[in-house]
Amino acid sequence: MEENNNLKRFTTAQFLNFCLGFFGLQFAWQMRIILSGPVTEGLGASPFIYGLIWLAGPFTGMVVQPLIGALSDKTVSPFGRRRPYLLGGALFASLALWIFPNSEAVANALHNLTGLHLPSCTALLIAAIMIWIIDACVNIAQGPYRALIPDVVVPEQHSIANSYISLAIGLGSVVAAGTAPFLKWAFNYQMSIPAQFIMAALAFTLGMLWTCITIKEHQTKKEMIKDVATAEIKEDTFWDALKNFFALSPEVSKICTMQFFTWIGTMCMMIFFTQYSVHTVYSVPDLSAVSEDISNYYANATLIGTNFSSICFAIFNLICFLVAIPIGVLSAKYGNKRVHIISLITMILAYLGMAFSTSPKVVALMMGVAGIGWASICALPFAMLSQYIKKGTEGSVMGIFNIFIAGPQVFVCTLVAWFISKCIIKLDGGLINYHWEYTFIVGAICLAIAALITNSVKEKRE
Repeated sequence: MEENNNLKRFTTAQFLNFCLGFFGLQFAWQMRIILSGPVTEGLGASPFIYGLIWLAGPFTGMVVQPLIGALSDKTVSPFGRRRPYLLGGALFASLALWIFPNSEAVANALHNLTGLHLPSCTALLIAAIMIWIIDACVNIAQGPYRALIPDVVVPEQHSIANSYISLAIGLGSVVAAGTAPFLKWAFNYQMSIPAQFIMAALAFTLGMLWTCITIKEHQTKKEMIKDVATAEIKEDTFWDALKNFFALSPEVSKICTMQFFTWIGTMCMMIFFTQYSVHTVYSVPDLSAVSEDISNYYANATLIGTNFSSICFAIFNLICFLVAIPIGVLSAKYGNKRVHIISLITMILAYLGMAFSTSPKVVALMMGVAGIGWASICALPFAMLSQYIKKGTEGSVMGIFNIFIAGPQVFVCTLVAWFISKCIIKLDGGLINYHWEYTFIVGAICLAIAALITNSVKEKRE
């Protein structure tokens, strides 16, 4: 095999092995995306409160990933500099994944143990805390994992390495989203929400454990200490790191701005799709403040809508899985920029299809089309950025870049959630619903802006 800077070119088998840990990470993250809405709505969360709970992701992403990325650059240990964060994040996230769907039981147990009269929102508060822990731990593992690519893969294979990460994201999400609907269809067995979260916890822990065992960081201890010393000289503070980040190239600012608008558009779908499926596609009214009788009356429709959301996410991620490697191959031939623009356009068209049609068949088809854009989003922006990373700063750069993924989520969790909460549909019997489909219009506009910015990037070619 050819060597480049003491690194050997990866084979297909090595790439598949490399991405197994990210499969587990995405499995857990997908379960949190699909089922956090039904869990928190069942505990009394309105659309705006649900949006505020989702702030866990962006805030932990903006704080945790840059911090952990910088720390992982400077970590010197017999276990490596990235691997302690991969396994540690997985273990703590798995504990929170188990507690989250059992928040009401935990609140009742606290009441029985202490004898105190706890507020009615205690269970929702526990659930919110668990979401924050899950998101923080996912970020603890995710940044160093992305930083492993420039650590262990030769530069000319960075695009394809990120495409294999997209493949793992797609496959992990398909399995996570599709397991419960498949069991229902094949065996008429409805897997409980707590059981699905336990499954996610196991996948996360075992996947990261496998990566930590099989992926060896190639640096010697002497080289790690040298890189640490260099990083400390250049990046004494976060602001120094941020300054050095934007000094990498004028194109880095464009890539970051592109990523910012891309992730506003992406999270408009990720955060609200399950509610859109339940309340818009299957016409279930808002159940956050209704009587138990009304909630029970709509229980079956809610279950159907939730399972439909899981099926759509499975289709979305299956397409991501299928096109991830072709996108990497095409980007190597025609450039990341061209392939990414086309992929974003397909996602825009899919969003508009879902905004103006609530037919389950059309929605499922459009989610498949959107999966093309998702495969590109998971790979090509990182490949474009990795061309400018200096040795010894991989974790710090990826951590700072994550700010432009996490930051947009604040916009979605606050302003978009508030906007939806004001778009009320009044129904008979004093019930209400919301125009959840408006999120796709907002998302399409932001993705269009991202595509225009991508077109302005002057791509560095190997």
